Amino acid sequence: MSVFLTIACCVGLHISAASRQFIRRHHAGPGVCSILILLLPTYCRPPCAVNSTGNVDGLAVLYDNTATQLLDSQIPARRVTCRRRQSSAWFDDECRQAKRSLRTAEMAARKAGPFSDTSLPAVSEWQALRRYYFSLPRQKRAALWSSKIDADQHQPSRVWRSFDELLGRGRAPVFNDISASVLHDFFDDKVAAVRAATANADPPHFTPAPAGCVLNEFLPITPADVVELINALPDKQSATDPLPTWLLKRSADVLAAFLCQLFNLPLQQGCVPSSFKASYISPLLKKAGLDPADVRFYRPISNLTVISKLLERIVSSQLVKYRKDKGLLPDLQSAYRVMHSTETSVLKVFSDILLALDSGNLVMLTMLDLSAAFDSVDHDTLVQRIRMSYGLQGRVLDWFTSYLSGRVQHVRLSATSSTPSKVLFGVPQGSVLGPILFLLYTADLLQLVKRHQLIPHAYLDDTQIYGFCRPAVSAVLSEKLSVCVDEVSAWMATNRLQLNHAKIEVL
Repeated sequence: MSVFLTIACCVGLHISAASRQFIRRHHAGPGVCSILILLLPTYCRPPCAVNSTGNVDGLAVLYDNTATQLLDSQIPARRVTCRRRQSSAWFDDECRQAKRSLRTAEMAARKAGPFSDTSLPAVSEWQALRRYYFSLPRQKRAALWSSKIDADQHQPSRVWRSFDELLGRGRAPVFNDISASVLHDFFDDKVAAVRAATANADPPHFTPAPAGCVLNEFLPITPADVVELINALPDKQSATDPLPTWLLKRSADVLAAFLCQLFNLPLQQGCVPSSFKASYISPLLKKAGLDPADVRFYRPISNLTVISKLLERIVSSQLVKYRKDKGLLPDLQSAYRVMHSTETSVLKVFSDILLALDSGNLVMLTMLDLSAAFDSVDHDTLVQRIRMSYGLQGRVLDWFTSYLSGRVQHVRLSATSSTPSKVLFGVPQGSVLGPILFLLYTADLLQLVKRHQLIPHAYLDDTQIYGFCRPAVSAVLSEKLSVCVDEVSAWMATNRLQLNHAKIEVL
């Protein structure tokens, strides 16, 4: 402990009594403790008051550089040889011990006599251990999946992820012969094609926000809020994170005051640190079974730092609460909303169809698909829409403008990377706010469909439009649906989005 206090004294940091107790209680080696101490600058003593003259970029760089330098000095990088295939999650220490015991018993049985002679004690013991070892992993596996499904029964996305793992439906690897630059150029060219196809469209129309719907500033957060957010994080991080998430969680109590300052200052000044807007893209095959050698089947997933996502979570929670309090949440739009999951979306559409069929009606369903939906969002149109249709003004509007501008990204593939480029359009897939901003961007589409006396249902960039009628007037319904799709296509073009007509399905 004297070593850690000496380091703190050399840089002139104040170590509170509570911090000393935390360090003693959670002592986990010099690397961890020195990080906890050095990331407690004097201006972050509780209470964590926001300094209006502070520099948001300076705070973000201070966090990244300090953590990186300390990790490099305490845990220097070195080359290691890793196993290509990791043990299954259920293969725990008890299974490993049973395997070692079985091998020991097998060697003893070989020395005692033939395996067929069960009268020999060594052979009999080996057979018993063999039966036990074969049954133990099955029991462990069943117990693991049962506990995971029981624990995630109120979180459908995690349950489906567990099913995919259980059934072996993993993500297909990226084709090694594709270079990072080729994928980067393909993603940029795809967005450029959409922009070119919609260049001559009419200017967009904005639905005015209801009277009294105004959000001028964000509410400040407390260190206790920061600790709660950190503890709720999933145990994963990107390659650009200076600290692994497990270490960030263990350090939450100590780092909360600093991070409180780091988050409150951008919220008050209406800006986002530059380092929070830099990401690298991991190409992801859209679904299993597609040709991994074809660049058309990949989608760009942005990898952002955990700290930047924490700031996005703070903004997201306040934005969703504001929309809920003001009645700005659409009733037929699912995803990224409580009680509006994949299951509820499917059940709503399926139930409406069954009820119509049971009443003797004919049902027509159209499923729309967009080309590069997230990546084609026009920033100027989005800023105008959240200002005029949702009442975001003042520092809140400045923050979102800063969030969208000045972003850079590059594609990282295996050991190669493409040249970083500016992001002029789109919202990042893989971020917290990206999907929410896309929902705000396309919410007016639902009202357009309702004006045609049809029923819409949206799930992110997938939109279903359906209606029902008596069989004798099916031609009227078909014409109504056709006109509606044409207007939807025109609305998409005015907002610089493009329908993928090759993937539109009608049932």
